[in-house]
Amino acid sequence: MAESDDEDDYMNMIFEDAPKGPKFETSLQRAARKRKEGEAKARQKTKSEREAEAEAAREASLATALPETNKGFKMMAKFGFKQGDALGKSENARKEPIQVSVKEDRGGIGLESDKKRKIREQWAEAEREAKRSKEEEGDYLEIRRQEQKDKKLERDLDSAQRTAERLTEKEAEDKGTTEPFDKPLKDINVLWRSRARRRVEIQHDKQQRRELDNSLASRLPTLADEDEDNDSKVALGHDLTPFYTSLEHDLEDEDPELAEFDALPVTERLEKVLLHLRGEFHYCLYCGHQYPDAEMEGCPGVTEEDHD
Repeated sequence: MAESDDEDDYMNMIFEDAPKGPKFETSLQRAARKRKEGEAKARQKTKSEREAEAEAAREASLATALPETNKGFKMMAKFGFKQGDALGKSENARKEPIQVSVKEDRGGIGLESDKKRKIREQWAEAEREAKRSKEEEGDYLEIRRQEQKDKKLERDLDSAQRTAERLTEKEAEDKGTTEPFDKPLKDINVLWRSRARRRVEIQHDKQQRRELDNSLASRLPTLADEDEDNDSKVALGHDLTPFYTSLEHDLEDEDPELAEFDALPVTERLEKVLLHLRGEFHYCLYCGHQYPDAEMEGCPGVTEEDHD
């Protein structure tokens, strides 16, 4: 028998969702539901729950666009406002309302901005102090480096002057024209004259101390018998002639040429002595070698930096 066209197609049938619970609740179920609802209403919500609900309600209200039935929206629509347009003539005008910032503490208006201002000022002061400390530290290190550099240059200058003086004396000995011991300071080359002057000053000071310590008779004169001869006076300590003759003879007068040379920076003084050593004796202080000719082949340069 042929199948009827009106026969249902069970493969394509759509079944309604089966009910999750009974269509009608019993008296016991209704009583249980009301008891739970009463307990939920009677339970006092905590502060955090109330704040969360208020925050959710506020966010939901702010996220909801102004309905067209609103009186304010109708007033703006009369001026040509449309939903989603910006307020004002500018295209970059605000489209979204200003977010609400809820004040949760009891401080006065402006207190929070004042706190932020003080914090910014403290941060700025701390940054300035750190910068100043860093600059002072850098200046101190730079000063220390410069002091060490100057001390090194002074040592090199003294070594160069000593070498120039020694080579000059050696050259004079080779020529048979040895310089006298009491040669005047002004006749000594100004490049190393300060060394000779320091030696004379040291010798002069030692002579003064020796004469003052050993010449009690000269410092405390005594009465002498007129009939005594000179030998007896000396033997008995009655000599009235003072022994500290070095006090009567000071060093030579001021030396303007030496003062002018010493007033130069240590780098210039050192350079002058180094050039003198190279020009007169073909000697390089930093090589520590005296070359046979003026070409000084193999020497990298005049300064210590050239020898690095």
